[in-house]
Amino acid sequence: MTRSFANQSGATTQLVLPGLVIAQLFGTSLWFSSSAAMPSLIRSWSLSRADAGLLVSAVQAGFIVGTLLFALTNIADRLSASRVFFASACAGAACNALFAYAATGIPDALVYRFLTGVSLAGIYPVGMKIVVSWMPGALGNALGWLVGALSLGSAAPFLLAWLGAELPWQTVLSGSSVLAVLSGVMVLWNGSGPHHVPARKTDLRMMFRVFAIPAYRRAALGYFGHMWELYAVWVLSPSLVRAGLLAAGVDDPRAVSLGAFLFIGIGAVGCVGGGFLSQRWGSRRVAGWAMTVSGASCLCAPWLIGVSPGLYLILLAIWGAAVVADSPQFSALSARACPPDYVGTALTIQNCAGFAITIVSIELTTRLWQVWGLPVVWLLAPGPLLGVVLLSWGRDAEPATA
Repeated sequence: MTRSFANQSGATTQLVLPGLVIAQLFGTSLWFSSSAAMPSLIRSWSLSRADAGLLVSAVQAGFIVGTLLFALTNIADRLSASRVFFASACAGAACNALFAYAATGIPDALVYRFLTGVSLAGIYPVGMKIVVSWMPGALGNALGWLVGALSLGSAAPFLLAWLGAELPWQTVLSGSSVLAVLSGVMVLWNGSGPHHVPARKTDLRMMFRVFAIPAYRRAALGYFGHMWELYAVWVLSPSLVRAGLLAAGVDDPRAVSLGAFLFIGIGAVGCVGGGFLSQRWGSRRVAGWAMTVSGASCLCAPWLIGVSPGLYLILLAIWGAAVVADSPQFSALSARACPPDYVGTALTIQNCAGFAITIVSIELTTRLWQVWGLPVVWLLAPGPLLGVVLLSWGRDAEPATA
């Protein structure tokens, strides 16, 4: 039977947070391991860019399907969240390893990557539910660390590209599988927190009923606006950085990789900093300011690059910190607004819809970049604008420490 770390050692719940952050980083390594291994895989299998894109999209599709199933069945609320995390991490590790050593071509590789994505549905949103069960009074701060870890993980492949480190793709995937199993063991050892409230029954309609709660609905819709921008900007990050470097007279692929790593990685600073500020200002204000800065960056970037490439690159650093800083705050607002025994379902369906939205914005902006160039980012500005409007629309009660 799993017992909490706090119960075993008498340690405060704050000591559990670093372990959960590390576990989340290890578990979600299944997500970005394929990107880190992609250069080696492309050469080994002679893949086209379209094939490589399909492997990445398969994980996203699996995650969307997985979160939909988790939300429909209330798995994270009906069962022990820590055990769900452990089982999902082990299943994802197994699918990842099968991709590395059993796949013989694109068709079966797509199946393994899809199933890995399904497993991630029991890692990322369930990890957030576990944090809620440990630190309900400091959600904005705790989730800031959690999403910050995901930002660093997403940036890691660009750091490897800059360093010139390119391990065999099977080695990269094997390493991520080991880390995923380790993450499951860490979470299982800690267990669900003292504030975990299990659902008494399976409610197939709960994934729809939470949207009838005004505070949750506003937070979720604001999160959807945030997701319209976030992943499209991250995917475009090499192009955004390269445009600035070319305007400054620099044409260096390794500099582009370093710049993309910094652009995405600085989001960890934004998430953690926003988490600290949420304890004083509340999650609503922090999310509102982050979306305002991010939306303004969308609008200003194409104009500023022609005025001053140096200022444009500074703007990218500000944009990279702000574009993801609102994510943990929206999750905190959603978790606080929904019934405590269905937090897992509420966060999971929010992730499901949010990541489905990213597919549309990524496809739209990457295709139009070839035609429009940098001004294509103006299409992303309505996302943060929607979030700002929704945050200022309703003034729901919020604890001083968010």
